[in-house]
Amino acid sequence: MRGHLVRLIALIVTAGTLLLGGVAPAQAATGPIAPPSGKAWFGPDLDWGADAPDGYEGRLGATPSTYGVEIQYPLDRTAERLLLRSTRAAAAQGATLVVGLEPGVALGSLTTADARRTNTLFERIHRQYGTQLLVRFAPQMNGTWVRWGQQPTQYVRAFQGLAEAVHAGSSDAAMVWSPSYGAGYPFGESAGRLRDLSATDVERLDTNGDGALTAADDPYGPYWPGDTAVDWVGLSMFSFGKGAATQAAGRGVALMTNEVPTAGEVAARFDERWGYDRQQPQTFSERFAVGHDRPMLLDTGALYDHALRGADELPVKQGWWNQVFAAVQDRPYVRAVTFVETNRREPEAGNRLADWRDTADRGVAESFRRDLLATDRFVTGPVTEEVTHRDGAAATNQQLDTGGDQMAWIVWVAVGLALAFLLSGLVGRLLPSWRYPDDGKPGRDLRLDLFRGFIILAVVITHIEIGGPYSFITLHAIGAITGAEMFVFLSGMVLGMTYPLAIKRFGEWAAAVGAWKRARKQYLVTLVVIAVVFVLSFVPFLDTDAITTFTDRGTGTGGVGAEGRVYDLYPNAMQLLAYPPPWYAIRQFLLLEMGPWPFNIMGLFVVLSLFIPPLLWVIRRGFWWAVLAGSWALYVVQALNPSFQPLHSQFEAVFPLLTWQIVFTHGLVLGYYRRQVVGALTGRLGKVLIGVGVVGYAAFLVYVWAAAQVGFTPVPFPASMYDQLYNTAYQRVDLQWGRLVDIAFFAIVSYALLTVFWKPISAVLGWLWIPIGQASLYVFVWQVFFALAIASIPGVDWGNGWIGFAVHSALILLVWVMIRRKFLFSVIPR
Repeated sequence: MRGHLVRLIALIVTAGTLLLGGVAPAQAATGPIAPPSGKAWFGPDLDWGADAPDGYEGRLGATPSTYGVEIQYPLDRTAERLLLRSTRAAAAQGATLVVGLEPGVALGSLTTADARRTNTLFERIHRQYGTQLLVRFAPQMNGTWVRWGQQPTQYVRAFQGLAEAVHAGSSDAAMVWSPSYGAGYPFGESAGRLRDLSATDVERLDTNGDGALTAADDPYGPYWPGDTAVDWVGLSMFSFGKGAATQAAGRGVALMTNEVPTAGEVAARFDERWGYDRQQPQTFSERFAVGHDRPMLLDTGALYDHALRGADELPVKQGWWNQVFAAVQDRPYVRAVTFVETNRREPEAGNRLADWRDTADRGVAESFRRDLLATDRFVTGPVTEEVTHRDGAAATNQQLDTGGDQMAWIVWVAVGLALAFLLSGLVGRLLPSWRYPDDGKPGRDLRLDLFRGFIILAVVITHIEIGGPYSFITLHAIGAITGAEMFVFLSGMVLGMTYPLAIKRFGEWAAAVGAWKRARKQYLVTLVVIAVVFVLSFVPFLDTDAITTFTDRGTGTGGVGAEGRVYDLYPNAMQLLAYPPPWYAIRQFLLLEMGPWPFNIMGLFVVLSLFIPPLLWVIRRGFWWAVLAGSWALYVVQALNPSFQPLHSQFEAVFPLLTWQIVFTHGLVLGYYRRQVVGALTGRLGKVLIGVGVVGYAAFLVYVWAAAQVGFTPVPFPASMYDQLYNTAYQRVDLQWGRLVDIAFFAIVSYALLTVFWKPISAVLGWLWIPIGQASLYVFVWQVFFALAIASIPGVDWGNGWIGFAVHSALILLVWVMIRRKFLFSVIPR
């Protein structure tokens, strides 16, 4: 009876078939977008240093359709990174982005090259994310509080230069001309400034010809860049809460108390009546939105000073936003509204911190959401394709091909291994002295250590993406599987072998506590690696983007339509620097929702390690079949619900927990019953079954391959069997049936070859692969920093095979030396 049970274990573990894979998501159409007719986008103008879209969405309880960000212009490396980070965060919610370009140099020094470089970045953003950009260049240019203010000649020239570059490109970005509301113009400090301006600026600004820049002059017209340059018009319209209109329009008037906005103030501003001491001939919207047939973007918000007495925060802000909502309802040309969402020092508040935020206080946020959604004018998100960090994690599962070429490698590797397996039977009889000296005693199996050494090196070489013979071997020569599957399988097998020894030595409870402590150490090391890589991103000469972002090659789950898209794998990491850091950023960090892509499988090991004690408790009591049955049940659940992610950790997009546990648990059972399973498979019946399985699998692959090459139907299979096989049986994320069979096939054949050819193999490779295999987890941690170091070396042709061979060889030897010297062994788990 015992022999039958052992054979049953062997059959269950070494073969199995189940459900097929998923479907790639559809790609969004490209091209410029606009709000639906009669609707408007809405969203916050964030302080991106202290806030992020995830935080705003969570506080508001609704998804905005646009976000605003201020970027220094011309773009330097810091500005580019902020813009890309903002774009990725907005794209994760399917939102558009209002980009305020704020000149940090004199307008006259801005060049065509600056404009072209900016447009190149806009094109990259559009190509990668399909995000619609509204480019608000040098806003509030008619004011004195900005460096670029009241310089109409240079402003118009700079705006037109940037617009020309943008319109000539393919970014579909819209140029937004956005002055400040004109009441109070020329805002006091600039009265009499005409004597300091060029003759051209004098002619532009002195619109009534009286020789002075006064309230009688046009606050808008001198700054108009022209129809060919402007796609949208915008207006900044803020409530500073300073009481009477004539006071509020004067910037020199200090804020004395918090006051509820006067009824009808926003409508009066739209009608160009509020704050002026004389009637204006036309309104801003009549002249530029309606008159030039341009959609209008409103930038608005109400200031509140918590240090002053007066009205409470909610009446002040609600009194303002409800007026905005009512005004927008009656003005269909307003197609987007951004609300300032920041806490900043304001001159009007005596340079104290003034609160513009509508979502910082929970009660205010709830009222804002209720009033916003009750207004049937605003579009909630998403309005573009959502490109999330989970998409980025999924994209790291890149395939070599999607059809016959990759299948050909699987076929012929299987044939080669099957022939080697048959040869091993002959060699085992003729040269028994070469066999592995298995004395049957418990302890380490050096065959597994050597095998793990090969597998972990395959993982490292694959993650360090440079050319060379090593890369060719790891990408092609091991059939359908990659290092990841065997890494997980062998880890389970080794733990199944070694954990019982710990129980025997220390007792079941002490062994369990030791296993959980090891899992805790793995988790803490994972957090440290994630944090260290984030800190290194601030080192100028390190190209951390190589591992903290991922560029889609068009061969992942997104298909060719996603080729070139760059995903941010550290969502909201910058918010960890805020004080106090927001909970959503802490949660993403602690649940491993961020991290370098070469390290994402580490989260899977952390979770699986937690279940080692209970699984071995069940296995030790003879209920191994219950463990395997439960494992297959979870596999089925994941197959039926492929989007289900219980933890939302980064690893789940590529290594779904309920799917990939099947490899680990089978390894665990095999490791525990290794002696019995090996005995069963090396008996007469076992040899026959294994031989039939190995040769039969290779023969099946050759049969369907030959049918595709010669042109016959591989009865009983359909004629299209070969062409469809890779995509329906060998996808890695889902661990489809062909890949599961290939794992068992590769493991069995490799174990047989290592057993029969042990002495020559260990003599040639054992000195290197065995110690590396025994410290495989240690090597896996270090490979993250190896990948970063290689990516940060500039000017090297990493596609050169000789360079790749030299670098990979040096790294392998470096790993070996580090292990021999036990470098940081006390810190990093092995």
